[in-house]
Amino acid sequence: MEELLVYAILLYTGIESENAYHKRLNELFLDDPTNEMLLNLEWENDVRGAIAYIEANVDYSTLDYDLFGKILMKRLREYYDRCSDIRRFAAQMYALWKKLPNSIQDEHPFFILCYADDPLSWGDEEQTRNLYHSMLEYYKD
Repeated sequence: MEELLVYAILLYTGIESENAYHKRLNELFLDDPTNEMLLNLEWENDVRGAIAYIEANVDYSTLDYDLFGKILMKRLREYYDRCSDIRRFAAQMYALWKKLPNSIQDEHPFFILCYADDPLSWGDEEQTRNLYHSMLEYYKD
């Protein structure tokens, strides 16, 4: 469930592609073909419908937020490494922060998504990058 929620949020913010989502969904379904949620998502052709379905069916009280964070930061690290425009990346990170479950928006490292772009307003790209690096490295062993 944690991975599906990550993909839903990344799809919503335009960070993840529909193809990557469908590929991973297919892999998850093949690993667990009796999972009703995965089966329903396999039948959902509209990605917006899939995002809504995932968000509506997540049990936030039992969600493993550490696992969610590890998966999210891994995917964000890959995107960060491919993204050449720090301002575009920062704008997407703020949009991503707004889509996070309310219960973790103010928790570390997720809260960094809310303010890491602030130094860009006075031209301090290095500080913004340092904030993102600390966030992306938070779950490293």
